[in-house]
Order: sequence, then structure tokens, then C-alpha cells
Amino acid sequence: MQNKPPGMDAPWVPKLIKHMSRINVWVYRRTNGRVGGTWRVGAAFRKPVKLALLTHTGRKSGKEFTAPLLFLRDGENVVFVASQGGLPKNPQWYHNLVATPECTVQVRSDVRRMVARTATLPERAVLWPRLTGLYADFDSYQSWTEREIPVVICEPA
Repeated sequence: MQNKPPGMDAPWVPKLIKHMSRINVWVYRRTNGRVGGTWRVGAAFRKPVKLALLTHTGRKSGKEFTAPLLFLRDGENVVFVASQGGLPKNPQWYHNLVATPECTVQVRSDVRRMVARTATLPERAVLWPRLTGLYADFDSYQSWTEREIPVVICEPA
């Protein structure tokens, strides 16, 4: 396991991610992704990556939640990485999708109903190099955690 930057496991990090995500979702929705639709942090500083909004149902609350996430198009499918910046636990949105796979994905103004599933090991092996080509920091995140970061495939409903 590679050393991660100091403070990444601090208890305030997930709270900061959650707060910033809410702001990003608010802006993205109001501008159809013209603002807030591109990630320019870390490896994406010089090579920006497009964001999508993933809306899912809370497994405990039954409420709808939306996460802004980097994505990869794979034909009709949309692929996400449950990295959470290499933190030790999977993000809540991933657990929610495992419990209730029906979701919506918004890319700019296009909103589609989809069904999510975790990529099989062979699928992950094919998708991972494409994902790290899109955003190289995914490899760093994987090296910072003992968990295998899940790759999520959303297919049209």
C-alpha cells in the first residue's frame, strides 16, 4: 500500500466531500452541467474530466441522494468508480446501489433511468485501464486502500 497524503483519513474528509458534493449538485442541476460539470482536481488539473449526477435511493432512509461523479461511457452504459478518494470504506452511494440498483444518471441535460451493478472481475480488468486513462488518480486511490475499489456499471433500464 502506497503512502497517502497526510490527513486523508481525518474524520472531516468525508464530511467535506459530502458538503462540496451538495454544492456541486446544486450548481450542476441549475446549469445542466455547464457549470460544475467538469472535474479539475489532481490528475484532472491539466486533463479535465466530465462529471455526471448519479441519483440513488438510501438503503436505510428511502430518500433520494445525488452524487456528482467522474464517469466513463461504455456504449450505452455509464461506468463509475467507488473510490471515495482512496478512503478505507466504500462510499454510501455504492452501498445504496447494491441495496437498490435502480437509479438515474444525468449527463449535462440528458437524464436516464438505469440499473447499477458491480463489474465482474473480468469486466473490471478491462475497464480499469480505461478509467485510469481518464483519471490517473484512480491508481493512487487504489494504492492507498486495502479494499478493492468497486467499478459500477449502470445499464439502461
